[in-house]
This record gives sequence, structure tokens and C-alpha cells, in this order.
Amino acid sequence: MKVKECMCKEVESINPNTSIKECAKIMSDNHIGCVPVCNEQKEVVGIITDRDLLLRAVACDKDINTTKASDIMTCNVYCCSSDTDVKEAENIMSTEKIRRIPIVDNNKIVGILTLGDISQASDINKNDVCTTLKDICSNQTKNAE
Repeated sequence: MKVKECMCKEVESINPNTSIKECAKIMSDNHIGCVPVCNEQKEVVGIITDRDLLLRAVACDKDINTTKASDIMTCNVYCCSSDTDVKEAENIMSTEKIRRIPIVDNNKIVGILTLGDISQASDINKNDVCTTLKDICSNQTKNAE
């Protein structure tokens, strides 16, 4: 099964100059746990998760009105293409301890894949998803997600 068969194609994104207050509002209004940060060409340059907002902004007493997305975003973002095999994307999630992967075709964001999306796919072994979640949540935290 390919990522394009289970990814979310309706993806919200922000630019690096977006305030973290606006970022949090977009996440809240759309009931999402992360938002890719894209440049003017819609290329992914970072990602912000709800955890990033808490640990890199709120806990650090940043001004939510003046702090920009670029100040707290994760810059080294793991991405996949829509033609990537879901199992390969799941392996990246497991290895890198991430729950969400932006989907990029021709250097432009076209969607996002979450562990929840994978768990809903009919062709996926549910035990593999549980193992991936266990790996992501293990104590050896790699990323701030």
C-alpha cells in the first residue's frame, strides 16, 4: 500500500514568520497536532507540534504574539513522497520516534501521514502499528515530538 492511499490530503501549513499564537490557533481550529512550516514555494522547511508549542514556547516563557514559527520549529524534518510504501513510512516513524510525516511530491507539500492514518488503513498489520507506537513512546526520546 502506498502513502497516498491513506494520507491526509487536506494539510494546513504556515510560513516561518507566522506567530506561534496564530500557529496554535490554526492547530486548535483544525483539531490537528502539528503544522508543517513551508516557504513561499510550499517547500517544507520545518514542522511544529503541539508539544513544541508547550516545551519550546510556553515552558520557556516566549511571547506568543512576537515569537515566530521559525524560532521554535523542528528544522530537520523527515518527509516521504506519496508513492512511498506505507511500511517504509512506518519504519521511519519507528526509527526516528515521530508520529507524523509531511508528504512531499516535487518538493511541495501534498499531505501529511500520521500514525492514526496508518492504523486506519485496511492493508496494515495492526500489531505492526502497535510495535511502532511502542517504539515511538520508548524512553530513548530522539525528537521533541
